[in-house]
Amino acid sequence: MPTPSPESRPERQRWGLAALLRRGLLATASVAWAASANAWSGHTLCTWEALAGLPVLAGKVVHAEPLERFVAAQAPQLERVLAEHEAWARAHVPDYPPLPDELAFRAAATGAAPSAHDRFVLALRMNPFAPRSLYLQLRPDAPDPPGGTLPITAVATLAASMAARQHRYVSLADGELASALDVVATAANEPDYGLDLGLYTDNGTAYGPRMGLGRQPYGNPALDYGSQAPLHMGFHHEARIVNLAAGDLRRTMIDSRIALFSALARHAFASGHAYWGWRFTGWALHYVQDLTQPYHATALPGVGLLRMLYMNLAALLGFEGPKNAAIALVSNRHLVLETYQHKRMLRAMASRQGDDALLRALRDTRGDAEHPRYEPASTRQVVSREAHASAAGIDAQIERSFPPRFVDDPGVTLGVEAELLEMEDIARQGSAAEHAALEQLVAALLQRLGRHSRALVRALAPPGPGEP
Repeated sequence: MPTPSPESRPERQRWGLAALLRRGLLATASVAWAASANAWSGHTLCTWEALAGLPVLAGKVVHAEPLERFVAAQAPQLERVLAEHEAWARAHVPDYPPLPDELAFRAAATGAAPSAHDRFVLALRMNPFAPRSLYLQLRPDAPDPPGGTLPITAVATLAASMAARQHRYVSLADGELASALDVVATAANEPDYGLDLGLYTDNGTAYGPRMGLGRQPYGNPALDYGSQAPLHMGFHHEARIVNLAAGDLRRTMIDSRIALFSALARHAFASGHAYWGWRFTGWALHYVQDLTQPYHATALPGVGLLRMLYMNLAALLGFEGPKNAAIALVSNRHLVLETYQHKRMLRAMASRQGDDALLRALRDTRGDAEHPRYEPASTRQVVSREAHASAAGIDAQIERSFPPRFVDDPGVTLGVEAELLEMEDIARQGSAAEHAALEQLVAALLQRLGRHSRALVRALAPPGPGEP
């Protein structure tokens, strides 16, 4: 056998490492991603605070409108908007899976085609069975309305209800006036309520194979809630060898989701359908806010490349312990961060403690001048880059701020029951210095969430009083 030339050895070594990563990286992380498909718990809470001071929303009310009526009124124009988005996505989004021609929205129905509304939903590549009710989320300090609240199934699929069941909802009647801020804030949680479930060929749904997305690139395709992971995460800044080896990490739909719902929001505003302008804006906001979460912008926070190689080599040799430990720790720390943020914000808003550090951070506009408007390139060049850069720091701080049984014990699997715990109280049981450091890091993340949320709204909404 000939001896490889010196020039070929580095290439062969590189592909050897790549093959090792390819065989193990996605499997190692899939359970953690599936268990942590949410980014921030309570997008609505964050959006209320982040947008409260925007002039474009000051005192604005809109008339609730069913999606069916909006689509019927705008069908020819929506055909053009969606065709333009598809052309843009194919040209500008890396690894974008083209929309199948049969799903392209056509204003005119042919034969026994579904309704315009149903054709529109399929053209958006959304779960056709997810509720799209007219409703609002109630603020934490608001009393229950005289007519009672909506059941969870009115706003979310059963598979997604764990994201929705911690809040209260009230129905909107067709034509009823609603605060624009409440509409956009309510909508900011909706993509976690089932819109993105079951869209891949291997998700076991009747509609998944039609969507043109192929097999699910990461996350566990057998878990209903895990199937939304590739639409809510964007690993844009991993090491070159990781991207080379685990090419499926690049198959995210988050960039196209933001652009799609942004295009629909602009059209809805321009055509006089303000309710859907704000609701589509809320949908777009969700994905931008997801990318501000470090665990959604970094494949395995706290796990370096060498450790990743070691874990995968051990797994290939039959030693699953290191891999399973990494899965448990990353998943638990992600859930602890979400629960700390969510429970603390719920408590502060319910008791009207507006001076809470996390709420102040969301309202902090001092960094807005850096990125006054949201551009398509912002998704990768700014939002996910910032989150990725902060991932190792927040992961290490979570380890220091919480008891080892929650964040440093691979034998513990928190799962969704983490929401039952009062993580703020648990964090305060440690040293005051570590709790203060945790608060500062989480506040910095939420300050960026607020800044990027306002930038997107400025880019989409018609100008408000006193705005250019």
